[in-house]
Amino acid sequence: MKGILGRKIGMTQVFNQDGKLTPVTVIEVTPNVVTQIKTKENDGYEAIQLAFDTKREKLATKASVGITNKAKTTPKRFFKEIRGVNVDDYTLGQEISADIFEVGEVIDVTGTTKGKGFQGSIKKYNQHRGPMGHGSHYHRGPGSLGTMRPMRVFKGRGLPSHMGVLTVTIQNLEIVSVDKENNAILVKGNIPGPKKGLVIIKSAVKKPGKVNKRAELVNWNPEVKEAEAPEVQESAEA
Repeated sequence: MKGILGRKIGMTQVFNQDGKLTPVTVIEVTPNVVTQIKTKENDGYEAIQLAFDTKREKLATKASVGITNKAKTTPKRFFKEIRGVNVDDYTLGQEISADIFEVGEVIDVTGTTKGKGFQGSIKKYNQHRGPMGHGSHYHRGPGSLGTMRPMRVFKGRGLPSHMGVLTVTIQNLEIVSVDKENNAILVKGNIPGPKKGLVIIKSAVKKPGKVNKRAELVNWNPEVKEAEAPEVQESAEA
């Protein structure tokens, strides 16, 4: 098991050498710092704590500053634990970058879904509405709440309530590209959360160590386009 923290930037699309289009989500993965190493002897379980996203020291709590000072790094905004790792492979203050994953590797991505506020049962649970005729007095209500007996509403009944802001994990996603220079990982498909939302990328639980073969992506070279542009303009003027 291995993992890294990142920030969702948005979605785009890429093409491979076969001309196939793939929708991808761009995740910014600046180097994470190992701020704590937990062992069975001291903590009862093995895990590493990763810190992500630098912030000013005046905005950090004393507890978090104490943790980052031990790791000899700057104050961080987010701290998350990754369990199931081999703690012997990590050292305090070690930096983890995007290259710990490879192209085609299967991963799980965890994020917090978008907040929708207080919503009705039609939007939240996809329930049907009532007839929209003039004689109907029922349009977007929750409908019947149950039978006459046992004179109460059963648990789990879909009612209007708060929607979103849930921790959701999408399993068995695939890494399309790893850009170490720009600290970015391209993941096939969509992932939970809004733009600039914190996400956790970990090895797939159901398919650990699986790596799929992928065709190379088409890279656009702007230098070639700039060299060809004057020739096109000259031919147009002639």
